[in-house]
Amino acid sequence: MEEIKLLERKLPLAIIKEIRENLPKNVGKARYTEVLQKVLEEYKQSRVEPGESVGLISAESIGEPSTQMTLNTFHFAGVAEMNVTVGLPRIIEVLDGRKEISTPMMEIYLKKPYSKGAEIRKAGALIKETQFKEIVKEFSINMLETSIEITVDRERMQELGVNEPTVLKNVAKEIKGFAAKFKDKDTLVLKSKSKEKAFNEVYLAKEKVKGVYLKGIKDISQILTVKKGDEYMIITSGSNLKDTFDLDIVDAARTTTNNVFEIADVLGIEAARQAIINEVYKVIEAQGLNVDIRHIMLVADTMCAGGKIKGVTRYGVVSEKASVLARASFETPIKHIVNAAMSGEEDKLNSVVENVMLNQPIPVGTGLPGLRIKLKQEEDHGKEGD
Repeated sequence: MEEIKLLERKLPLAIIKEIRENLPKNVGKARYTEVLQKVLEEYKQSRVEPGESVGLISAESIGEPSTQMTLNTFHFAGVAEMNVTVGLPRIIEVLDGRKEISTPMMEIYLKKPYSKGAEIRKAGALIKETQFKEIVKEFSINMLETSIEITVDRERMQELGVNEPTVLKNVAKEIKGFAAKFKDKDTLVLKSKSKEKAFNEVYLAKEKVKGVYLKGIKDISQILTVKKGDEYMIITSGSNLKDTFDLDIVDAARTTTNNVFEIADVLGIEAARQAIINEVYKVIEAQGLNVDIRHIMLVADTMCAGGKIKGVTRYGVVSEKASVLARASFETPIKHIVNAAMSGEEDKLNSVVENVMLNQPIPVGTGLPGLRIKLKQEEDHGKEGD
């Protein structure tokens, strides 16, 4: 028993958990000890040697296959309105740490009975953002009355589950300076509170009212129901993780977005780190390329090490390097050197790039250890009078 505890202490908890999950039942202590010894042996061999240039190897391993990727986007699941960025552009926007991504999307998993297909349209209606323009048949502007007359589609309102009070409340909140009321069953009138309104102001109000939010989750403009295995899920164009989690019908444990900054805000930096790994690996895998996940993990660790996502750019992780010469070697060298000179900054030459620039041995491999010899001083044996 003591030997088992000793071996378990030498292995990471994740590996021990995996061993226990995959071991057959009723395995004896001797057999379990043997398995632990074999795993420990493999674990020691798989660890990185001290002085290994892991950053350089990761950069080459990700950079080389990335140059072979296509630069195009493809239409997702055959729906022209819902395309998703793939290939090199997607890797660039993740590793650059861009807050505004080109095609935000979510994969929303549902709870039963919705996940089995029951009332899936109702679930979709709760998720998709409904805007005012979706219930409009016709607009007309009356300049004498400085008013806008809008013919609404009652059937569409019923289909989307939108009622008159909701329409009036949201329109009044968004369109300032106009009073909203239904003249009859199918006509909504927006009348200016001031007679002085110019034509362009009325026209701008007409355009603005089209985008007024009525129901659903904001920023989710398109939804697509997909059957994955034996359950139904919803893929969206647009992303709003926080509000999606508030819906009772959503399985929050599995629902995710491709916006890593949103994940960091809602779920924290550890979840964002995993999302970076997943997103980059997904692109590489889709292209049929083979990159060891440990290289991607190293990049994700570097981006998230400070508790916030920082892109691999001169404004992100490069700006935090202690070495002036390393910062200067990336981009805008004059600026870095001048700023360092003005503040009297020193470069300790602790890393690879700065030593390469100065033609010195780099601190990796055989260049990592330094030898120090303490020389014993010779005693002065001379004596006075000798």
